[in-house]
Amino acid sequence: MELEVNNSENKFSDVPLRVKTWSYIILVFAISISSSITMKLFISWIGCQVLYEFLRMFQVKRNLLITALSLGIVQFSLLYFLYFEHYFLYAVAFLITFLIYFLMLKVTVKQGVGIVIGLSLSLLIFPHLLYLRESAFGIKALIYLVVLTELNDVFQYFMGKLFGNHKVMPKISPNKTWEGVIGGVFLTTVLSTILGYFLLTSTILIHVILGIILGVSGFFGDVFMSLLKRKTNMKDTGALLPGHGGLMDRMDSLIFNAPIFFWVLPLLIKS
Repeated sequence: MELEVNNSENKFSDVPLRVKTWSYIILVFAISISSSITMKLFISWIGCQVLYEFLRMFQVKRNLLITALSLGIVQFSLLYFLYFEHYFLYAVAFLITFLIYFLMLKVTVKQGVGIVIGLSLSLLIFPHLLYLRESAFGIKALIYLVVLTELNDVFQYFMGKLFGNHKVMPKISPNKTWEGVIGGVFLTTVLSTILGYFLLTSTILIHVILGIILGVSGFFGDVFMSLLKRKTNMKDTGALLPGHGGLMDRMDSLIFNAPIFFWVLPLLIKS
């Protein structure tokens, strides 16, 4: 009996540190979305940090910090001076420019793949959060997306800890269980109906659909990062967030959720 109690305690030993870090994350996020300029700075910092973590993961050690900072500066300039219609065109151009720079450093094929993914996430994926905020759906839709995505992670984590016995992908993400995924998606769908009532002008059916989509899509984002970490023999993408790891360890579920939600929302809801 004592052994069972100790095992139960060990399962949740990292929870206090995770909760403390979450308080800082929420504060930074609240400040970041308060205005257009702070949001652009926030997205540019995310781009800088994400590229830094990917270069570190794939062991591209040349000019690590300078390269990441350069991308952050370029990205902020693009976000500040260009509208949505033009941003992605120029972002792709700079992605190719950065890639050519790395190819000149004679990186390996594996490193090249990692660089392309890192640049794509930085320049093309996470800016959807900014443009969602600046869309007709506004801050409420952004809050809905981020809160639902992050709590989906939490739900799957706790449901897996409490009830998880059957592994989903043991070779890629050994901690993921069917009980955790199904329970997490169910709770995310319930939360979606509640949050949707306050933050979105749509029906319960739409909220249920969005909850299922974001719950499942968030899971695959998490698994995708787990695959990359396994391929690079990394436990975490960094140590920026105590109890969580790197920034990408916390934002992995937004990899697919951010663009999917941005493009699907106008199809489901009239602004």
